[in-house]
Amino acid sequence: MTPDNDQATEPSTPRVARRDVLVGTVGVALGAAAVGSGWALTSGGEPGPAPEPEAAPAPPPAAPVRTFVSTSLTAPEVVPWRKAGAVLSAGLLLTTPRNPTFRAVIYDNDGEPVWIEPDGNAATELRVQRYRGRPVLTYWTGHIVEGLGYGKGVVLDERYLPVAEVRAGNGLLVDLHEFQLTEEGTALVLSYPVRQADLSDVGGPVEGWVYGAQVQEIDVATGKVLFDWDGLEHIAVSETVREPEDGEGESEKKPFDPVHLNSVAADGDALLLSARHTSAVYRIDRRSGEIRWRFGGKLSDIEVPAGGEFGWQHDARRQPDGTITIYDNHEHAEKTDAVSAALKFEIDEQAMTATLVQALRYDDHYGYAMGNAQYLDDGHVLVGWGMDPVLTEFDEAGEPVFELRGLALGSYRSYRSSWRGRPATPPDLAIGPDGRAYVSWNGATEVARWRVLAGRRPDRLAEAATVDRAGFETAVPLDASAGVVRAEALDADGRVLGRTRVVTVGT
Repeated sequence: MTPDNDQATEPSTPRVARRDVLVGTVGVALGAAAVGSGWALTSGGEPGPAPEPEAAPAPPPAAPVRTFVSTSLTAPEVVPWRKAGAVLSAGLLLTTPRNPTFRAVIYDNDGEPVWIEPDGNAATELRVQRYRGRPVLTYWTGHIVEGLGYGKGVVLDERYLPVAEVRAGNGLLVDLHEFQLTEEGTALVLSYPVRQADLSDVGGPVEGWVYGAQVQEIDVATGKVLFDWDGLEHIAVSETVREPEDGEGESEKKPFDPVHLNSVAADGDALLLSARHTSAVYRIDRRSGEIRWRFGGKLSDIEVPAGGEFGWQHDARRQPDGTITIYDNHEHAEKTDAVSAALKFEIDEQAMTATLVQALRYDDHYGYAMGNAQYLDDGHVLVGWGMDPVLTEFDEAGEPVFELRGLALGSYRSYRSSWRGRPATPPDLAIGPDGRAYVSWNGATEVARWRVLAGRRPDRLAEAATVDRAGFETAVPLDASAGVVRAEALDADGRVLGRTRVVTVGT
């Protein structure tokens, strides 16, 4: 269903126009391995030679950010919209806005930050998953070079303490596009090693250079590689919908990217893959590695139904009801009249036919790169529009009921999940220039109120004020006689969850 724009009356809030999303971003968006990478991973797993210097496009302007008194952390300033009377799915909103680097941020429905990745690391794929039967916070972190990543997966517990780090094996590094945990305690990851390949089918050299399309399944506890699939042994270069440009593929410094895998998901005894640069979804045998079928692209084994055409897509997933969902970017970056969509298909693998079940589009949202569609247990769908810096929640009828706008220059993916954070770090407290106490606790999800204690000496503190939590940071007025101050975070029942350090007023 394609909702009409007049089905939800919107307040007059700032929006990022499509032209603003597109200008200055081509070549740096995730989704097209761009020319001129600063370094590349060779088949041996070591950084390859740097490319010849090229004139980089002017970066787009940075988006507005929230700053705070009690902490130096910052987060993109977002604008929520909610349809009047709408019931939203439970949970928080997990994003990785790019401003200009991708950073992990959790927001609530009011657009208030809940957790901001504290170390300033580049991050994508922030989501809640399960490991050993418990919810964990996971994300990819590492070095990003023009649409590709070289790093590792991180697994944190509810105290934001490390549970595990997942690294690729056999000399490779984990790419930023996927970090998915399985019920078996393994992780599915992607990698882009540089290797030689015959590019004559696409007008390139016989001894050309390409980015590979590697899939690995790693045992999280041991780091052992359980499955290592070389996509170029199964996907011919001629399947690509791209052509080499500006010398791509002519040297190791400038590889051509014919496949560009951007998602992998467990699918029973198979894996489901999405490849942006072949505009196809693949189902591969988990034992043999053979391709069972292709959906979309030049060699589709399954006819794509009318109205369900897709291209340059992301995030192919098998849903519990057996359907397959795709986030359809729909067109290449230059096709600025395109509209992206979350698509759901029923696929008959015996008859090799597909039926389009649902198509969700809204407000002309177009993310030519990145993006995802999360199908929630209550029938709602959370769509992250990628380079269009918005996430939209649709209800079970396919109607838009919520948006979070202003996700900087776009978020690779966006999710809604329940999450309880109980940070191992203490809350933060600082005295502002206005003489008020400012308190926050990065990542804490159970704080209902703040109690501020004040006095002339640290060993003689008394309650000065107790106030309701007011977003990520709460300001509390102080009496002029206060010499030192401490704050306590309280839950809904008044229990103390954590205490700040003692801060001297006026310093």
